[in-house]
Amino acid sequence: MAINLQKGQRVDLTKSNPGLSKILVGLGWDPVKSGGGGFLGSLFGASTPNIDCDASVLMLGENDRLQNNHDVVYFGNLKSRDGSVQHSGDNLTGDGDGDDEQIFVDLSKVPANIHKLVFVVNIYDSVKRRQHFGMIQNAFIRIVNPASNQAMLHYNLTDDYSGKTCLIAGELYRHGSEWKFAAIGNGTNAASLGEVVRSYS
Repeated sequence: MAINLQKGQRVDLTKSNPGLSKILVGLGWDPVKSGGGGFLGSLFGASTPNIDCDASVLMLGENDRLQNNHDVVYFGNLKSRDGSVQHSGDNLTGDGDGDDEQIFVDLSKVPANIHKLVFVVNIYDSVKRRQHFGMIQNAFIRIVNPASNQAMLHYNLTDDYSGKTCLIAGELYRHGSEWKFAAIGNGTNAASLGEVVRSYS
């Protein structure tokens, strides 16, 4: 049974699951249904274009800084150089149930100089398309043990993200020899992944 997390909560991942090294991080979201949904539905109507959300991982070193642009795993760079982080590929609409994008992490292969993995979701071309996370619902991040297909952690991002174009969903970070997960859920106004990357450089 998955543990449901609240914003700001931090939990042990490997300490309470000895031997765990491979995890699947699933991220999901749905476009707000047009036509219904009160104000938003009537405001955007049925002509709302698809909202293309993209999940990415920033592999940070000491002082929570990005050491190299190759340490960003996203739809344009699906695998980290060391092979520890792998992206499932781009989902252009967010329609349907379950994970929209998945990231596989082999914790045992993450280089020793990488201290934290930050999971980010941003809206592709948000400024030009005039889209923001107030137009998205049911956003979540979850961690699954792929060996058993059991969901371990689940965090619903339920804040009001109107006007925000990027979400810092969660973080995996080293704690001594173990790994922990933090439910972050912070919205920012970064207009692109490049802008997010610069804020960590």
